[in-house]
Amino acid sequence: MFLKLLIIVFFFFFFFFSILSQSLQPSSQNLEFTFNGFYPPLRDISVQGISSVTSKGVLKLTNFTTTDSGHAFYSKQIRFRDSPNDTVSSFSTTFVFVIRPLVPGIGAEGMAFVIAPNFSLPTAAPSKDLGLSNIINNGNDTHHVFAVEFDTVQDPLDDPDNNHVGIDINSLKSVKTSPAGYWYNNDQFKKLTLVSGKPMQVWVDYDGRTHRINVTMAPFRKEKPEKALVSIVRDLSSVLLQDMFVGFSSATGTILSEHFVLGWSFRVKREAPLLDLSKLPKVKQRSWMTWLALMFVFLLLFTIFCLIPWLVISSPICLVRCILRRRRKFAEEIEDWETEFSKNRMKFKDLYYATKGFKDKGLLGRGGFGSVYKGVMPKTNKEIAVKRVSNKSQQGLKEFVAEIASIGRMSHRNLVPLLGYCRRKDDLLLVYDYMPNGSLDKYLHNSPEVALDWNQRIKIIKGVASALFFLHEDWEQVVIHRDVKSSNVLLDSEHNGRLGDFGLARLCGHGTEPDTTNVAGTWGYLAPDHVRTGRATTATDVFAFGVLLLEVACGRRPIEVQDSVSGERVFLVDWVFQFWIDGNILGAKDPNLWYDYEVGETEMVLKLGLLCSQSDPENRPTMRQVLHYLRGDVMLPNLSPSDLRGSERLLGIPEVGFSESSLSTGGSSITNSLQSGGR
Repeated sequence: MFLKLLIIVFFFFFFFFSILSQSLQPSSQNLEFTFNGFYPPLRDISVQGISSVTSKGVLKLTNFTTTDSGHAFYSKQIRFRDSPNDTVSSFSTTFVFVIRPLVPGIGAEGMAFVIAPNFSLPTAAPSKDLGLSNIINNGNDTHHVFAVEFDTVQDPLDDPDNNHVGIDINSLKSVKTSPAGYWYNNDQFKKLTLVSGKPMQVWVDYDGRTHRINVTMAPFRKEKPEKALVSIVRDLSSVLLQDMFVGFSSATGTILSEHFVLGWSFRVKREAPLLDLSKLPKVKQRSWMTWLALMFVFLLLFTIFCLIPWLVISSPICLVRCILRRRRKFAEEIEDWETEFSKNRMKFKDLYYATKGFKDKGLLGRGGFGSVYKGVMPKTNKEIAVKRVSNKSQQGLKEFVAEIASIGRMSHRNLVPLLGYCRRKDDLLLVYDYMPNGSLDKYLHNSPEVALDWNQRIKIIKGVASALFFLHEDWEQVVIHRDVKSSNVLLDSEHNGRLGDFGLARLCGHGTEPDTTNVAGTWGYLAPDHVRTGRATTATDVFAFGVLLLEVACGRRPIEVQDSVSGERVFLVDWVFQFWIDGNILGAKDPNLWYDYEVGETEMVLKLGLLCSQSDPENRPTMRQVLHYLRGDVMLPNLSPSDLRGSERLLGIPEVGFSESSLSTGGSSITNSLQSGGR
């Protein structure tokens, strides 16, 4: 009886201590778990930072908080070694995750599966390094952290791109990486986009015997691929302690993304339990309307809390700076002597906006004195042409502006109206009416697309002659243009010829001569007496007009290179005169006229051109006489070549006193009108 009692007491204490010992075993004996969603009541999951668990069973690692981090760990330790001196056992985990960015295709920092000695990660830096480490312990062997990163930002840590998977050991500098994706049939790699907003499944396996780490990835509901995405042999015995915590870490920067875990299982020494994918919660992909709504809310909050205070502080400063900058930009220097010409002066700001800042897009052409731009006046929508002349010297500027102002008072239907001027620093701006059909020369030379017929040509010639007669005799002062040429004859919408560009013009009283000794004009149109003496007279303009008559009738330039090798040049006056000597003056007419011309009128224009181009200014007709000839009021005298002197005397260029190199052969003027005495 006593023996039976003793046996009963023995078994009682045996079972009691067995149960007690099991109850007192540490939690690290838990070697596996499975979460098919994180539904309430939720146990054994610890969240820190901005992580949370939603009512729909989703583990949400981050939200739309900027520059912050979130962690979620299984709250009980996992034993990875049977004893402190043993090697790390095999382990396996699988989970389904979703990364949903605020802006489609642009991720924040990314997320990682983590094995760490402490699930609170107190040294982790927010908004950086996936919330795992900071500058102090990144790469430190005492960190004892193993992680698999899903990185959506290309950091300066040898990251291959902004869409990759990597294995990290004690450092955010991965020991091995691969673009996100999976292997189909072991030989076809298919890319996955981590920030697509779609669920993806991951498997992480470690073999304790071979020390091989495999990371495998696939789209949701796809079977586990046979070939791993990232694979490396590395003994984790120096990394993992006997008892560790497992979980997830994520972070946000200035760009926002949400990171979700939908399901998770883990097991030591065997493959992780399969997840029941049908039980996992769902995370909806956002439509474009949702994206736009979120962006609107974000921008609204940013405006309220950031932009408006910044504007309140910076607006007065920016306004003052803007006003000062505009004043400097449009500053004009007005001297006392300019007050008498204030009616002719225009604001630089108006001309700047009219020409859209003098951009090349509005450039009409460049000449000897500057560039010409098309513009539209802001208030009146009037089309204008603005000539921008560089004036490095202030000497003589007052007299020049006075003459420009005087010319601006002239009004004639065959003159290009000078609307006004503007002076700013080294620039002098002359403003004219815009002529839509451009200059005459483009219709005469370089195989023009539109050739002028004879009626148009004679109308243009008569218009220029009328303008010169007005300048010489019919205005309050005598105006000597000094630069009559085809490029200075502009055509209005009805192809009426208008004489423009008074940059070289000189004024004097009737019965007097201008006081100037500077040669000014364009080579080919220069009268020989002007070249010899430097003095310009009304006869100087008549000579240039004679060359213009021949140019219009013949379609040839005043000077053309006959031999490109020797550089031998032919003067138009000599060329036409030779046709007259040969008894065939009409042979000099423009071939583009074909038979569309009036024989008698064409012959008269050619002979009148030669008559005006005589070397002796006393033998040239006045513009009054020229106008009568052109209108038919007076018949041109019956002239023959013998009535005029030889061709060498027609041109009459002296052999000494002026070299050809000092003159312009490219259509640009010889002297700058803004130089002293050069008007």
